[in-house]
Amino acid sequence: MSPLAPPAVLQLAAHPVRWRLLGELARSDRIVHELTERVGEPQNLVSYHLAKLRSAGLVEARRSAADRRDTYYVLDLDRVGGLLSAAGGALHPGLRLAPPPRPAARPARILFLCTGNSARSPMAAALARTLSGGAVEAFSAGSAPRPLHPNALRALREGYGLDLSGHAPTHLDAFAGQAFDRVISLCDRVREVCPEFPGADLPGPAEPIHWSLPNPVTGEPDAATYPLFQRAAAELAARIPFLLAALAEPAHVEGAENGRPQ
Repeated sequence: MSPLAPPAVLQLAAHPVRWRLLGELARSDRIVHELTERVGEPQNLVSYHLAKLRSAGLVEARRSAADRRDTYYVLDLDRVGGLLSAAGGALHPGLRLAPPPRPAARPARILFLCTGNSARSPMAAALARTLSGGAVEAFSAGSAPRPLHPNALRALREGYGLDLSGHAPTHLDAFAGQAFDRVISLCDRVREVCPEFPGADLPGPAEPIHWSLPNPVTGEPDAATYPLFQRAAAELAARIPFLLAALAEPAHVEGAENGRPQ
């Protein structure tokens, strides 16, 4: 019998720098200079390995909406999970990845932030409450609140059977001093002004996480932008289960919160 060749994803991830980059991006979307600081390697080397991960379809690059000179790198945890599960199954059927656990008994508190609190953050909070089966308390706010966009209402109603009609736009200052297990910025601009929030049952502030989601509110007619809202909702629905799995770990151990889950 010929020897079993290791799956490509294992060969790719086995490099120490790439493994550390995957770990950082599993926690949060990041720009290059943040990754160089965290892995302790020069930018040219980090960029080289990011290019390898991008060519394999594990990482996506997104231009920052706050500073167009910056690029956020986003890890596709759905794809990584599928490839790792397939790799385990290729060795033995019993090694396929098991479904992630539900959050622990104490309801975790999550705060989602975007600029207007009119689309991404209210959709994220509603999806987190639903996908967790009520095991998390999810809230949303914005740095410059605006009325709920009708396409956000439509995307969740038609795609997920959820009703956002009761959403009231809220300024992030309304949550000042409240404790959260995770505070997740969904907008590149709000990330720059987000204050620190206390951590719930955790030392220090709540762990900051950033998901760099494109803004579906472009100013174009609602009919033209509706697909953007559908894509935003789908990405949130893909990221949130990974966040819930991380919250289910004892003492909320850091892990794969980047939902595709900062």
